[in-house]
Amino acid sequence: VRRWKMGEYNNEGIVVAGGHGEGDQLNQLDSSSFIFVDENQSVYISDNNNNRVMKWRKDAKEGIVVAGGNGAGENLNQLSNPQGVIVDHLGEIYVADCGNDRLIRWYEGKEEGEIVVGGNGYGNQSNQLNGATDLSFDDEGNLYVADCDNNRIQKFERI
Repeated sequence: VRRWKMGEYNNEGIVVAGGHGEGDQLNQLDSSSFIFVDENQSVYISDNNNNRVMKWRKDAKEGIVVAGGNGAGENLNQLSNPQGVIVDHLGEIYVADCGNDRLIRWYEGKEEGEIVVGGNGYGNQSNQLNGATDLSFDDEGNLYVADCDNNRIQKFERI
């Protein structure tokens, strides 16, 4: 993952995460896909092939696992092909767990996440997802999920 300052693109970005080849060590990534940068410039990365989400603090030499990292699987301490990632103002980490057709929330430092939506097998019912790839929140706290293989965006209202 490289960083450029806005308006200062000289084709020489600064490596802020990974950069030590493909792998599963804390200073490596394997097929990183989605990123989220918080107000402290910490970078959260969906590390697909390692089935984990990594957090790299500004100027860190290695990241920390904040979600998954226990092999691919459907247990609450596992992810399978994680995609979109967002961290809210409370520090809660939301992950589109594509391979498990669910959206899961993790609290940093916890061993397990909790299912927010989906997790009812893949399908096209309103309580199911089929390839959740990305997510977003609106100003009212409603959750939007890109439900890739159902060719739809689902909105889940805050209750």
